[in-house]
Amino acid sequence: MSIAAISIENLSYSIKGRTILSQISLCLPMHRFSAILGRNGSGKSTLFNLITGKYRYQHGIIKLLGTERSTLSEKTKAKTIGFLSQFHQSVFPFSVYDVILTGRAAFYRFLPSANDHQIVKKTLEHMGIIHLRDKAYTDLSGGERQLVLISRIMAQEPQILILDEPTNHLDLYYQTLVLEKLKRYSRSGRTVICIMHDPNMANIYADHRYFIKEQKVYDSTIFKEIHQSNNVYEELYDTPLMELEINEKTIVLPRF
Repeated sequence: MSIAAISIENLSYSIKGRTILSQISLCLPMHRFSAILGRNGSGKSTLFNLITGKYRYQHGIIKLLGTERSTLSEKTKAKTIGFLSQFHQSVFPFSVYDVILTGRAAFYRFLPSANDHQIVKKTLEHMGIIHLRDKAYTDLSGGERQLVLISRIMAQEPQILILDEPTNHLDLYYQTLVLEKLKRYSRSGRTVICIMHDPNMANIYADHRYFIKEQKVYDSTIFKEIHQSNNVYEELYDTPLMELEINEKTIVLPRF
């Protein structure tokens, strides 16, 4: 049996006496694009913060590539997991090149090496933003900034890439562009996990989908079995929805 990219065992988390996640056990596969879906306030971002280490957990286990996350050195963590939170703000006009170069900071002590610079150049080319190389990050559009931030994580070359709402506030052009890049990254021997709010984009791009509801996280197939429903998205979002099959993909629409 292959090792999961991220395995979670009996994980619980509470804030001020309010339980957010309760006894979650979950395995997210390697070398795939996985999406985590759920209503606002269901615990998606809390799960992200627990996996990435922003929040400390007292109950349960989180393993990255088979090793408990809390036992990994900072350098090993940088090689293992890279992450992008939902909110990011920069007030300094660093160039796009320099922003992406900071993704290599965990791997050098004083100055970046020639290899670090080479990785940044390759990342700029791979992401199709070489023309932005010398522009100030603060002068970019929202979509361009998101591509730069994802490039920064890719330059880190982690085995696992986890992003919280990577298409938030992006127009359709940049939504599809960002997700295409992430899909391609998952096909290069890496793992991509996205917390998403749009089930249609998740169904189009993700290989696996996981649902958060009532403090639990389920594989979409398990969720359907538990709720014994032919319309899992109505169950997940607590609103009348209809499902359409288009090119073997499920598209969700409000009932009208």
